[in-house]
Amino acid sequence: MSPFAGSARRTDAWQHIRVTRDDGVVTVTLARPEKLNALTFEAYADLRDLLAELSRERSARALVLGGEGRGFCSGGDVEEIIGATLGMDTGQLLDFNRMTGQVVRAIRECPFPVIAAVHGVAAGAGAVLALAADFRVADPSARFAFLFTKVGLSGGDMGAAYLLPRVIGLGHATRLLMLGDTVRAPEAERIGLLSELTEEGRADEAAAALARRLAEGPALAHAQTKALLTAELDMPLAAAVEMDAATQALLMNSADYAEFHAAFTEKRAPKWQGK
Repeated sequence: MSPFAGSARRTDAWQHIRVTRDDGVVTVTLARPEKLNALTFEAYADLRDLLAELSRERSARALVLGGEGRGFCSGGDVEEIIGATLGMDTGQLLDFNRMTGQVVRAIRECPFPVIAAVHGVAAGAGAVLALAADFRVADPSARFAFLFTKVGLSGGDMGAAYLLPRVIGLGHATRLLMLGDTVRAPEAERIGLLSELTEEGRADEAAAALARRLAEGPALAHAQTKALLTAELDMPLAAAVEMDAATQALLMNSADYAEFHAAFTEKRAPKWQGK
């Protein structure tokens, strides 16, 4: 995402998500606990717009996405989204589905790592939001379910058919997207869906610790690593190696690269600047 914008100003208060900032770590909480944090049209839009703002500002060094209450996110609200879409024409439906995909693209393309802190249910769109994150930290209560076929839709929603095979392999992805079965945390860890399985009730704490570790590290190096991981998914090796070479040449001119050498020489910890 480009950091350049016209007259757009920072949004200080978000209506449909809760956002806190702490020295480079942004925590975004889906806050409809009475509905298991089911998503609305407005919540999707807020997530999309927040990620765009943070990408322009270059103030975030890591972002934690979590859910309030008993679960992470139960997916799209049955009444406010599924019920409403029954009355939409094709153009409106296309606009809505493109918007949900824009949220996933924003998670993948923002220049900072995103950590999903999962407890309880992550279903439907909630499972895809966690999937799109760079890290998935979950406690033993977590369970994932890509439920789209169970409501009569394609399992390939919001980029799930692109991302999931690349995370857990085609065989497991076919099973989860075709059947919509629930995968509990131990199996999710076994098939590679989780980055870290914590003790019960510790997912938020572990995600926050990981975010702080990332935020205190070389932000420019993290941003470029994330960009390469996404860009090179569909590249032949020759193109990927060339992109790696160009990226390293640029980073070798960075202040952080020089700072590492200075810190190593002086036998101290680097003071990363993210530039």
